[in-house]
Amino acid sequence: MGPGSGLGQGTRPHVVVIHRWRARYAEYERYIDHREYAVSYITTEVGASSVTPLAAAVALVSATDDQRQVGERIHDLVAELGKPAAIIALKEDDLLVAARLRAEWGCSGPTEAELLVFRDKLLMAEAVAAAGVAVPAFEAVRSAEEVRAFGARYGWPVVVKPRIGSSSAGVRELGGPEECEGLDFSEPVLAQAYDGRQIYHVDGYFDGRVFGPFRASRYLNTTPLGFRFGTCLGSVEEDDPALVAAIGEFGTRALAALTDQPTVFHLEVFADRGTGECAFLEVGARVGGGEIPFVWRELHGYDLMEVGFRLGLGLGPETTTDPWGVEAEVEVGGFLLVPAPAARPCRITSVTSMVGSEPGPYAEELLAAGEILPAADAYYEHVGGRFRFRGATAAEVERAIARTVREFSVTAEALD
Repeated sequence: MGPGSGLGQGTRPHVVVIHRWRARYAEYERYIDHREYAVSYITTEVGASSVTPLAAAVALVSATDDQRQVGERIHDLVAELGKPAAIIALKEDDLLVAARLRAEWGCSGPTEAELLVFRDKLLMAEAVAAAGVAVPAFEAVRSAEEVRAFGARYGWPVVVKPRIGSSSAGVRELGGPEECEGLDFSEPVLAQAYDGRQIYHVDGYFDGRVFGPFRASRYLNTTPLGFRFGTCLGSVEEDDPALVAAIGEFGTRALAALTDQPTVFHLEVFADRGTGECAFLEVGARVGGGEIPFVWRELHGYDLMEVGFRLGLGLGPETTTDPWGVEAEVEVGGFLLVPAPAARPCRITSVTSMVGSEPGPYAEELLAAGEILPAADAYYEHVGGRFRFRGATAAEVERAIARTVREFSVTAEALD
């Protein structure tokens, strides 16, 4: 990114990045020239280990979604580097923090109002339902009695979830009215009717009108909720053209119900693999987690994180990588996340590499024996093992994932 980008005046306009990853989910040094711009980072102790040496400054917080702490650190950075020309956050939990700070400092980029409909699951469901997009029955609930009444109307199981949350934290699937005791209503909660169809995650870019480029991927083994309770989570990109087209058409209507502005997205839908009929689950105005950013860069030649970064600057989606053509043949990608082998933080005691096995992953992210798996907030990053797969067909990728699930081993010991 060079002169004339409109980020502000002065010799080195100040850009603030709110950052929490240790791995290179986002390659910030490619997205903006750190010599032309004074790029500062607000991050955690874990995230600080991956900040580029080219950073103009690094400010630490205990949590990047703590509005007060992040706001105070920006004031500290302003004293050193000047008023921010832009404030960027790419992790879902940090989006509203950045939006409020952009309003405070007069920066361009997505506003809190534009993002709230992608964070508050009640507002989200209301918007898509009002547009005629299929969504399971839902209702704000404030007590166990209201959850029981919802289940009596719409049937069991019932899914209860925080209205604002991520990584399935706090989500409960209730099999009957007897399971409603002990629910936490300290934060706003949503009840939703259970839909037993296959869940797909759909990732890509929406320009406010056109849906894509995108890829629809089928969860394997379990769902993100199941992963939180200790089951391996796999995903494989769908290669059935008719089903992909149906999901794309549905996704277009769902995103259009929520925004007319450009956004990267991580959409989840229920889909009937035979008929292509879909229903809405939820969507975020951010790049999907897990291995999604890596698979897109490595297989599809498109950096969704770069698009999200540019949109945060108030710029267009142009990237230093090129999307595949609509009619182009592309490899099928997939990933596997293995849960932490012990309560985090823990020390890895043994681990089995799977790269080189056949069939197996083309890349893996593992800690070596003796290394510490931290209790960091990037939930899908700090796990027992992360694997990426590629192949000519979804069936080929699925076989490689299944073999890795069977043969991979990792153990750990709790820290004193």
